[in-house]
Parts: sequence; C-alpha cells; structure tokens
Amino acid sequence: PKILVKTADLDPRKNYVLGFHPHGVLVAGAFTNFCTEATGFSKLFPGLRYNLLMLPLWFRAPFFRDYIMFAGLVPSDKESASYLLRRKGGGNAVVIAVGGAPEALDAHPGDYTVHLANKKGFIKLAIEHGADLVPIYSFGENELFDQVENRRGTWLRYIQERLQFIMGISLPLFHARGVFQYSFGLMPYRKPINTVVGRPIPVEKNEKPTAEELDVFHQRYMDELSRLFEEHKGNYGVAEDSHLLFQ
Repeated sequence: PKILVKTADLDPRKNYVLGFHPHGVLVAGAFTNFCTEATGFSKLFPGLRYNLLMLPLWFRAPFFRDYIMFAGLVPSDKESASYLLRRKGGGNAVVIAVGGAPEALDAHPGDYTVHLANKKGFIKLAIEHGADLVPIYSFGENELFDQVENRRGTWLRYIQERLQFIMGISLPLFHARGVFQYSFGLMPYRKPINTVVGRPIPVEKNEKPTAEELDVFHQRYMDELSRLFEEHKGNYGVAEDSHLLFQ
C-alpha cells in the first residue's frame, strides 16, 4: 500500500517547489503520488496543479515518451519548470526528485542517504519565482528493492558513477521478487510506502538571488527536511538512532 500523509495546508493561491526524497531505485512513490490519483493528492491539496519532473533524456525515447507525457511528467530542465511556475492564477506546483540519478545508487534497504548538500538549483528556481519550498520524505522508498553491494570505493560504484556522468542516468543493479515467487525477480517487494508532505517554507520572490540568499534557504530546507524525518520516523519502523545522512 502507498499512503500520502498531509502535515499542513498548501494555499492554492501560491506556487510551490516540492522536493521529493529519497529518489529510490525507480522513484515509485513519486510516480504513484504525483502521476496518479491512487493516494488522493488532489483531495488532500485541492486547487493545486502539479507535475513531476523527469530527466529530459527519457523524453527522447519513442513510445515511452508518450507514456510519461500522458502521465503528466515534464522534463526537468529549467525552462520547463519555469513555464509551469509562471502559469497565471497560482496553485502551480513542480515536484523534483532532488537527489536525482546519483541517489539511486544509494537506494539500499535501511539506508537514509539524501543527496542534498550541494543541490541548490531547485532553491534558486523557487526564489526566482517566489514559490514556497515544500520538503517531502517517502518512508519505505528504499525498501522496495535489494541492490548489489556498491559502496563508494568499489569497482562497481566507480563504473556506475562513470556511466552516470557520461549518460546522465544511473544503472543500479537491483532485484527483488518475481511474479509467482518471492525469491528473485524485478518486481518490487510488497512493502508499504508512506509519503509525508511537510509544511511549506515561505519564499520571497527575487529574480536575481545572491549566493548568501541561496545558502540561507538551502540550510532552512535541510533543517525542515530533517525535522520532518525525525518527527515521523517512529511511525514507520525507522530506528530511533537512524538519521538522515546528507551527501
């Protein structure tokens, strides 16, 4: 089961940049919550028009491109995101899996690594458009698949990171269960995903934000994401001594 948890109202007169964490192997929680109505996002947050952003590379693939566009996915380039946030009337929201492809390589069960320490592009996007920032953490996202051991410093990780640098996509070697058996396959494990939407961080519009301003909002966002994780982890089986690890 996949459950969407609301912690605060989102004013439909405002615009939002929603940061989704963690990426997981296949971004299953983000797709379910923001490309379908399976968890009732529109009922929990009425009046919002929302789109999940995805690597532009995938929009070059025939047929698959049509499938993801039909689901409401939009390329994750600045021009596309800005277009969505400039739509008149407010109530526009873009959802960004901030950790991106590199974070998928850390998507191991029980791992709470979040690639955020040097990610400021989405912060700049929010400030330039005066869109409030909203952190989201998806408990259970990393539990859906096992991944071949690829710690930093191993040959496998080196090759994966080189391929990711060249191709723009990461290639995690994952496995889980089959259709009729539970020992091996590429179907995800039957594990719950609980996606918690945090409270909005107010952002004043500034079309030319300074480096200091970016740093302030970036730290504020990391603090709010940490608070969200710590406040809710006990509800979803996360150990008390487990904390987010920012990369």
